[in-house]
Amino acid sequence: MAHNSDGDLEEHSTELYQEAAFEAFMCPLTKQVMQDPVTIETGQTFEREAILKWFRECRDNGRKPTCPLTQRELRSTDITPSIALRNVIDEWRSRNDEKELEKACTALCVHPESGEEDTLHALAYISQICQRSSAKKNLVRNQGIIPALANMLKSSSRRVRLKSLQVLRAVVEDNDQNKEELGKGDTVRTIIKFLSNEHIQERELAVSLLYELSEYEPVCERIGAVYGAILLLVGMGSSKSENMMAVDKAEKTLKNLEKYDTNIKQMAENGRLQPLLTKLLEGGPEVQVTMAEYLGELALANDVKVVVAEQVGALLVSIIKTGGLPAREATLKALREMSSNESSAKILLQAGILPPLVKDLFSVGASSHFPMRLKEVSATILANLVASGASFRSIPLDDAGRQTLLSEDVVHSLLHLISNTGPAVECKLLNVLVGLTSSPDTTPDVVSAIKSSGATISLIQFLEAAHKEIRVESLKLLRNVSPYMGAELADALGGHLSSLLRVISEGGGSGVTEEQAAAVGLLGDLPERDSKLTRQLSELGAFGMLSSKLAELRRGAIRGNRYTTPLTDGMVKVMYRLTCALQEAPEYVEFAREAALAPLFVELLQVNGQDTVQLYSAMALEKLSLETRNLTTIPEPPPPAASGFLSCACLFGGTSSTAAAAAARQAGVCRVHGGFCSLRETFCLAEGGTGGKAVERLVACLDHLNPEVVEAALAALSTLVGDGVDAAEGVVVLGEAEGLRPVVDILVENRTEALRRRAVWVVERILRVEDIAKEVAVDQTVASALVEAYRNGDPRTRHTAERALRHLDRIPNFSSAFHAQARRP
Repeated sequence: MAHNSDGDLEEHSTELYQEAAFEAFMCPLTKQVMQDPVTIETGQTFEREAILKWFRECRDNGRKPTCPLTQRELRSTDITPSIALRNVIDEWRSRNDEKELEKACTALCVHPESGEEDTLHALAYISQICQRSSAKKNLVRNQGIIPALANMLKSSSRRVRLKSLQVLRAVVEDNDQNKEELGKGDTVRTIIKFLSNEHIQERELAVSLLYELSEYEPVCERIGAVYGAILLLVGMGSSKSENMMAVDKAEKTLKNLEKYDTNIKQMAENGRLQPLLTKLLEGGPEVQVTMAEYLGELALANDVKVVVAEQVGALLVSIIKTGGLPAREATLKALREMSSNESSAKILLQAGILPPLVKDLFSVGASSHFPMRLKEVSATILANLVASGASFRSIPLDDAGRQTLLSEDVVHSLLHLISNTGPAVECKLLNVLVGLTSSPDTTPDVVSAIKSSGATISLIQFLEAAHKEIRVESLKLLRNVSPYMGAELADALGGHLSSLLRVISEGGGSGVTEEQAAAVGLLGDLPERDSKLTRQLSELGAFGMLSSKLAELRRGAIRGNRYTTPLTDGMVKVMYRLTCALQEAPEYVEFAREAALAPLFVELLQVNGQDTVQLYSAMALEKLSLETRNLTTIPEPPPPAASGFLSCACLFGGTSSTAAAAAARQAGVCRVHGGFCSLRETFCLAEGGTGGKAVERLVACLDHLNPEVVEAALAALSTLVGDGVDAAEGVVVLGEAEGLRPVVDILVENRTEALRRRAVWVVERILRVEDIAKEVAVDQTVASALVEAYRNGDPRTRHTAERALRHLDRIPNFSSAFHAQARRP
């Protein structure tokens, strides 16, 4: 064989090694050395198949049989084997083969550098004699040629390597002894290396040779032991670009390799999982344990977890119900991996995993024979199952169906187990409770059990645990239950506040941690009007620390990550708590001034994408703004102006003002509060400078997609037009910030009942300015929205809407005349 210009194999002549044959060895018909010589009645000798073909042709042509050489008609077509001649030919051929093999061996072993063409001729001859007779394959082995052929695989010539692969396949085909010989040393590794070769023909010939070797079990085991072999075969078997024959050979080779458990494990690690699953389903108890152990060691993709759960989930559940401890241990580890995906976890729940899992988890005493290390695995599986979002209220734990995971005594058992196990199990069981309290449908059941068992203090004590994971899970659980037992938690947390604050205040050089976000989130979720808790936080310096940390976040001094947003949310909520208590202690007001809380909250209004930050910043600004009238310093009244009129705001922006108002502003007096105001000192939203930005940013929030943010911003702006301030000037301030139209639009849009109630109140205040009322009166949509509120709102909203409609002259003002008559004696 040789390569043509395209690199394909061609036949090589072996005449270099052939000795001349005797003429008597040649068949007169085929002109070839005879394999099975026979003699006819004329005494002439022919190849059996050749003379029989001659006789058939004679009959087919309607002639009597004749001798091909003498042309004499034959009385009989009987043939007689020429045994002696055949033996002589066989002896000649054997001597010739041995001589030729010696020459080939010399070319390959003694003089491998003799030249590429000589090497290819030698390889071609070996291939031909192996294809001629299976007995010749033994001769090749006995001549010691197989190691030389294996060595040719390392040749620098691609032609030699290709031919060597082809010849080796012919040598080992259907010959186990040759396969054993070839499997010695590192030859198998060398063949496997060809599977990653760029040359496609080398890959194809190599995989064909590997398939032949894999048919012999001892060598098959060695193939699987070569590092990377199974991965390369799996890749070739699943390839869409390989020759179909090569793909088929790779598949068949892998099928042979499946005889060994270690190979099955490697296949599973490289994505070929079905052999493992099949053996798990069909194998005996010991095989099932082994396969389950392998399965537990694999890192499966989510879609694969679903497939595995569908095929073997029910079997694995049955093993943890009835199997021995080794089988259960292996199975639990496999289930731990499979349950970590939502879809596969639900499949396992349908297969009935929950009852035996909980039973093992709650088993106690020496009689249970269930070690703590397996309780940790069971707790992990249970946490995974709970995280799947399944409805555990409908999954019974007993045959009678009376108990579920949410039953009070089951939750009591979980709480008891948490307090009486090691850190690893504690963490996972806390995670179970976190999962059960993540849904409003199931949280009340868990809260009820926590209260009835008196476990609140125990859960809070986990905040001081040495293991960070336990502290984090405890914080998550307490956050989840805080809406249902906030006051109780606030009372119980007193002695642990310093620990929480210490965690929150840790340096941010490495970024925000999950524990920091969870700790500040818990503080932010506690009742904000709990004055005792606010006092404790203040005495511990919490508000100063949080305001500083907020400032660091805004400056970028703390590296951001996925916990930055929840940390910011929590800190803003805690700072909002202080604004709810401004009237309780003068030091709170003083701190708000020193920490510049009002400017900080105004700045936070711009944090787009964080609804909680914007919501609580707006709510805080409302609380601060309500204090402005108590903090502003009222100057001596100026002498009356000669003439003047009230400043007026146009609905679509723009104002006109009197000389008196201008003089007041020039003197630094706030036109809304009538005193000396600033955003930092008196929390005034209307005063110039940064205060002007406060109104503008609150107005910008009126266009927010979250109606709660809109309501909070509107509530803050309403402090400028409420009682105790110059509401008319407040309307002017809103107009200058182009905030009147957005307020009216909120009323017209009617997104939520709470927003409509707030918008009706603000619009009524705006309509008290006569010029605006006249302008609005021509806008039918505003009047229609007020009529709708008057018809369908609650009593307070209806009353406010009625007043607004009177400003628009949509309802006659009968009340003043009626009351005037009523006051007469």
